[in-house]
Amino acid sequence: MLEVGYSVPRFDARSKVTGEEKYAADCFPEGFAWGGVKRAGIAHAKIVGIETAPARALAGVIAVLTHQDVPGTNRQGLVHKDQPVLAAEKVRHWGDPVALVIAESRETLARALSLIRVDLEPLPGVFDAEQALRPQAPLVHESGNLLLKGEIRAGKGEDALGECEIVVEETFEVPFQEHAFIETENGVAWQEADGTICMHVSSQAPFRDRFEIAHALGIDPLKIRVSSPYLGGGFGGKDGATVQCLLALAALNSGGRPVKMSWDREESFVAGYKRHPVRMYYRLGARPDGTLHGLHCRLYWDTGPYAHLGGEVMELGMEHAGGPYRIPNTEIEGWCVYTNNPISGAMRGFGVCQVSFAFERVMDLLAKKLGMDPLALRIKNGLRRGDKNCCGVTMVHSTGIVPCLEALGRHRLWTERDEWKRSAGPFKRRGTGIAAVLNAMGYGRGLPDSAIARVELTPEGKIRVFCGVVDMGQGNSNAFLQIAGEILCQDSSCVELVHPDTGRTHPSGSSSAGRTTYTYGNALIRACEELKAKLFHRTALFLMLDEPRGLALAPGAVRHLPTNREVPLAMLGKSFPESDRVCISEYVMPVAQDVPDTGKDFSIGFPHVLFSHAAHIACVEVDELTGKVTVEKYLAVTEGGRIINPQGFEQQVHGAVGQGIGYALMERLMMKDGRILNPDFTNYILPTSLDLPDLDSIAVETVEPTGPFGMKGIGEVGINAPLPAIASAIEDAVGAAVNRAPISAACVLHALSGRERANDADGGVQR
Repeated sequence: MLEVGYSVPRFDARSKVTGEEKYAADCFPEGFAWGGVKRAGIAHAKIVGIETAPARALAGVIAVLTHQDVPGTNRQGLVHKDQPVLAAEKVRHWGDPVALVIAESRETLARALSLIRVDLEPLPGVFDAEQALRPQAPLVHESGNLLLKGEIRAGKGEDALGECEIVVEETFEVPFQEHAFIETENGVAWQEADGTICMHVSSQAPFRDRFEIAHALGIDPLKIRVSSPYLGGGFGGKDGATVQCLLALAALNSGGRPVKMSWDREESFVAGYKRHPVRMYYRLGARPDGTLHGLHCRLYWDTGPYAHLGGEVMELGMEHAGGPYRIPNTEIEGWCVYTNNPISGAMRGFGVCQVSFAFERVMDLLAKKLGMDPLALRIKNGLRRGDKNCCGVTMVHSTGIVPCLEALGRHRLWTERDEWKRSAGPFKRRGTGIAAVLNAMGYGRGLPDSAIARVELTPEGKIRVFCGVVDMGQGNSNAFLQIAGEILCQDSSCVELVHPDTGRTHPSGSSSAGRTTYTYGNALIRACEELKAKLFHRTALFLMLDEPRGLALAPGAVRHLPTNREVPLAMLGKSFPESDRVCISEYVMPVAQDVPDTGKDFSIGFPHVLFSHAAHIACVEVDELTGKVTVEKYLAVTEGGRIINPQGFEQQVHGAVGQGIGYALMERLMMKDGRILNPDFTNYILPTSLDLPDLDSIAVETVEPTGPFGMKGIGEVGINAPLPAIASAIEDAVGAAVNRAPISAACVLHALSGRERANDADGGVQR
C-alpha cells in the first residue's frame, strides 16, 4: 500500500536500473538527422563574416544556418531576452553559437562544423565582476556591464555597526561550479504536418520552454509541444533553454525530418550554465553577550555574458545573506555583472549556497572574538517563528533552525568531538566545524507559483496522475503517486504517472526552487479528494444507496462498509464518460505580505515566506605531509516539515552533502581569459563514493500547515552547509582561516607552513 510517512521504494527503480526507462538521450526516431553547433572559440570578438559554403557543399549536409536564418527576435532568456540563438554581430563568450548544422550522420556533422570559418576581430575581454564595473572596462553589452544593482536595508542599516562593541570583517570568494549531470543537454525535435513543432527534450521546465522558443523564433507558443521524460540529472542546469531553441530552428529547416542534438561532455562544459562565482565583503557586529546587532555586506555576482537567471540568483542570495539569524539592522548590497566568462545560472542552492559560506564563516570569526561556543552563539541568535529575518520579513510559517541546532548539540559527533580530535594518528590533524543554513521555497513574490494537477480513473480501474512537473532524479514522481495512493487507498500496481507534456498535462511550473512536491502535491491532494467524492457518489448509484455514506476506498474497489458490498474501480471506469472520471485542481503558493521598501525594487522573486532549515557538522582529518583533507564523519540535521517518504528524504540529504563536499574541496573550474582549461571529468574532479564520509541524517519534523501532509521541500537546503562546515573544521584542525573555495591540498599546506590564511596559495589556474 502507498502510504504517506513510510519509506516506499521508487516505483521507477526497476525500469531505471534495467535500462527499460527511456530518457531523452535514448530517443532515436526513424529517419532522424543530427544537429550541432559551431562555437565561437574566443571570449569576446566582433563577427566580421561566416564562411559556410564548404560545409554546405559537403555530401550529407542538409542545412547550414546562421543568424540570418533565425526568424523572430533571435533572443532567448527567462527574464531578460539578451542571449542570441545564433550570434550575429558579436560573440561574448567562448561557447557562443555561431552556426547550426543539420547532417545525415554524426561524422558528417563533425566534418561540416570543422569546415565553417568564422572571421573574428578579437576584442578586449573582462573576466572579473568588480573590474567589469570600472569606468574603462571593456563593454560586454553596449548598454553597460551592470545587469542589476540591488539593496536590502532593515533597521539602521550599516550605521548600526557603529553601535557594536564587537565587529568582525572578512572577504570571501566562491567559484564557478559545473552541474556535472550524467545526461548532458539533449533532445529531439520535428515538425508535424499542421506546422506544430514537437520536442522531446531533457528540460526542467517544458511549459516555459514553449515561450522561450516562441519569442526567439517568432512562433505561436500554442504551435509548440514539449515533452520531458525523466532527466538524468538537472540541478538547475536545465532550467532554461539549452538545446531547445536550436532544435526548434533545426526542425523548421530539416525538410520534415526529426533532428537530434546531444552535447558531448566538453560542449556541455563550454556552453552550459554554471553556478555563479561571487566575491563577498562582510562586516558583522554584535553586543558583548553575543547578540547580533548589525550586518553590512557587498556581493559581486559574475553572471557571464548573458542574464539568464543572474538577477534572480543575486536577489535570493541577498535575501539569505544574513543566514537563519535575527539581525535587526542590515544593509545588503548586490551587483550582478556581465563578464566574458561562461554563462552563470541556476544551480542547486540558487545563490544561497554562495552566501552561506560567508555568513557562517563570519559567525565563526565572531564566536572566536567573543570567546563563545560557536553552537551556543548560533542557538542564541537563531530565528524563531514570529521573528523578523535579515530582510525585515516576519517568519510566520514553520521555522526550525533552533531545533536543528539543539539536535546537533546532542549528537555524539559534537559531544565527543574533543576526544575524537585527540585520537588523530601520526602526521594527522583533526577538526570539527558546524554550519546553520536555511533555504527559501518557491519563486517568491511577484511571480505566480502554482501547479495544476489532473487525476483520472482509467477504464481499467487504475488511478492515472498527469504531472506537469519534471522528475530530474529527486523522486518527486514517487511522492506524487504516494500521495495519490494514500488518499485513494491504492497500492503501487493501481497507480500510474503521465510525464510532463504540454499537450497532455497542465502547467505546473519548473522543477526547481524546492517547490515541486509542495505546490503540485497540494494541487494533487485537492484533485484526489474531488475524485474520491465523485467515486463515492457514483458507487452510491450502483448500489442504490440513498446517500454516499458508509463508503470507503479499498485497493481496486469502493466498499460499502455496512454491507461489505464492493464496486470494482474498473467497473466504475468503464461505466462513465471521461469527463466524469477526471478531476483537475490548482494550488497557488502563499507569498510575503510585509515587503521591505528597499526590496520593492526587485521585480520578481523577493521576498519568500517558506523556508527549510538545516544544521551540519563536519569532522575532517588533515594530512600534514600532503595537505589532503578527508571528511571522516558528517551529520546533517534537516527540518523540512513532515516527511512523506523517509527514504526519499535521506536520498536528498545524502546527494546534497556529496555535491557540497565537491564544491568545498575539489571542483575547480580552471579559467584563462574566459576559456575553460579543464572541460571534462579527467581534470574537473568530482567526489566519488571513496571521498564521501559516513553520514548520519536526522530529521527534525515540524508541521507546515500549508504543506501537503505538513511537508516542505528540502531539495536545496542540504547543499548550503558542507562548504562552511568543512572550512570551519579545517580551521579547527590547522589554525588558519579559510575564506576561499575550493580548499585544495596546496591551500592547506600553505596554512600548515605557518601562513595566516589557508587560501593565500592558489591550487589551480584562476581567472
